[in-house]
Amino acid sequence: MAQHVRDIMTSELVTVEPQASVASVARLMRDEGVGTVLVTEDGHLRCLVSDRDLVVRAFAEGADPDQTTVIEAASEDLVTIGPDESVDHAVELMREHAVRRIPVVEGDEAVGIIALGDLAVERGETSPLRDISAAEPNN
Repeated sequence: MAQHVRDIMTSELVTVEPQASVASVARLMRDEGVGTVLVTEDGHLRCLVSDRDLVVRAFAEGADPDQTTVIEAASEDLVTIGPDESVDHAVELMREHAVRRIPVVEGDEAVGIIALGDLAVERGETSPLRDISAAEPNN
C-alpha cells in the first residue's frame, strides 16, 4: 500500500491561464477526459476549477461562457498537499475541507493532483469505488 502522495498522485496535469474562457476550459475538459483543470500563471498554481465550478458559478448564473474567465468560476479556497505527505494526511484534508481533489505542490508549482478516485483505487481492493475509479471514462 502506498504511503506517500507521490505514489498515487496523477502527474499528467491539465492547466490553463487565468484569462482562459470557461467555454474553452469546458471543451478542454471534454477533450482531455478530466473534471478538474489547474489554473496557473507564470508556472505558479493560482487555483483549480472543476466541471462543477463551471456549471454552478458560470453556466447556471447565465454568464457568457466565451466572455467569462476561468478565474471567475474557479474555487477560491485552494487546499494543497506536498508529494512527500502521507496518503492518510490527504484523506484527512479531503474530509476536513469536503473536497474530492487536491493539487500536489512543491513550493507554489503544481506537480500532481490526488483525487478521491486515486484513493479508492489504492485503498479499496474490494470496494466498488475501485472498479468505477479505475475504469476509462465514456466520452
